[in-house]
Amino acid sequence: MAKAGDYEWVEVESYLPVSTNGLHGKVHIRPTPGGKFSPDLHVECSKKLSDTKVNPVGTIFRVQAKLTDREGGGEYLYSSWQWKYEVVSRPPQPK
Repeated sequence: MAKAGDYEWVEVESYLPVSTNGLHGKVHIRPTPGGKFSPDLHVECSKKLSDTKVNPVGTIFRVQAKLTDREGGGEYLYSSWQWKYEVVSRPPQPK
């Protein structure tokens, strides 16, 4: 069930969760710390953001997202997989 409110630009980052119990895949996306949304929220978005062949873990992106929730479930941020996103920064790569 979508919550009231518009889509807004949000900075999110890729990360490796401590536990993937109940989650799909190894790399996930969350809001960056210090932003409007808690880093405890999950972000539903294009799988391209979690593709480590293109974007190493720790990459920060800017996406248009909206706070929403599932019936009987918790809140999360939603951004369409079809929408464009910006790469804000990538972590330094070891030499």
